[in-house]
Amino acid sequence: MQLPLNSLPDRLSPLSAVTIDAPARLHLGFLDPNASLGRGFGSIGLAVDAPGTRLTAQFADEECVTGARSEAQRVRIEQYLRQLRAAYGGQPVAIKVHHAPRAHSGVGSGTQLALAVGTAFARLAGRAPASAGLARLLGRGARSGIGMLGFDHGGLIVDGGPGTNKRPPPMLARHAFPDAWRVLLIDDTRSEGLHGDEERRALAALAPFPQTLAAHLCHLVLMRVLPGVAEHDFDAFAEGVGEVQQTIGEYFAPVQGGVFSSPAVAAALDSVRTPGIGQTSWGPTGFAFFRSAQEAQRGLDAALDATRGTPGITCSVVAAANRGGAIHMADAADVAAIERCKSDCP
Repeated sequence: MQLPLNSLPDRLSPLSAVTIDAPARLHLGFLDPNASLGRGFGSIGLAVDAPGTRLTAQFADEECVTGARSEAQRVRIEQYLRQLRAAYGGQPVAIKVHHAPRAHSGVGSGTQLALAVGTAFARLAGRAPASAGLARLLGRGARSGIGMLGFDHGGLIVDGGPGTNKRPPPMLARHAFPDAWRVLLIDDTRSEGLHGDEERRALAALAPFPQTLAAHLCHLVLMRVLPGVAEHDFDAFAEGVGEVQQTIGEYFAPVQGGVFSSPAVAAALDSVRTPGIGQTSWGPTGFAFFRSAQEAQRGLDAALDATRGTPGITCSVVAAANRGGAIHMADAADVAAIERCKSDCP
């Protein structure tokens, strides 16, 4: 049985093993990084069906994490489990990561991983805390709510930025993304986007974002991007997103090395010749929107030709995820996999 995460009651019967699927997210731009009206950031983003996160959790005699992409990811999951046990109590938990995006590539891997681990842990204990509470507990969503809201709802989302008293960013708008539209993703696996202390220093080094530009971005989102999605007007949507991206990319260029953080990704995107291009978050992953799978395939072919001989570049076509994450009672294969992996834990 599969349940959408935003439909769970507060208290549930405990399960012995659960599997969580979480979508990836594209961060399409901030609206007001300088809080020119007193409220900072605000953002627009889209949940996509790949590269997603999938993990299985089960009670165990000792805490155990297997299948992580890296040692850093394993350590992060262990930290999340300690925080969750301190908050909710309960037995040790074994986590098997089936797949997850690489960290700091711009697709929201950190937030999706945290919410997947937190949801799995809580569900084993018969709890169903709101994602906003889990995000706050695990240190996610400090600036953007796109990852958290995408985990709950999927689709195209606009959030209002963090509120007073550290309240999570509220969802201001949410639309289902047209089923026929596709997204080309181009990732430069040789690099990582800014994160941690480096990200904080970069933000502090930037000049104030002009109020006139913040107003322009909000105007584009309200009168081009959102109506484009609502009316399935691809040109309005793509041109609006492209202009948002160019504006915000020029602002961040001094600290990320250009409008795009990866020159190889920038060159590949230039080859696809569509108006709806940009970089998700700090990159290095870039994106290009297309009105159909056929057009996306032509864009993919062009990007592959442009990056032929360039090491570390991966290209893929994905669809929007119009539902958020899902929780499943772990099937026999997932339970068998986690049982096998327990023997690999020290």
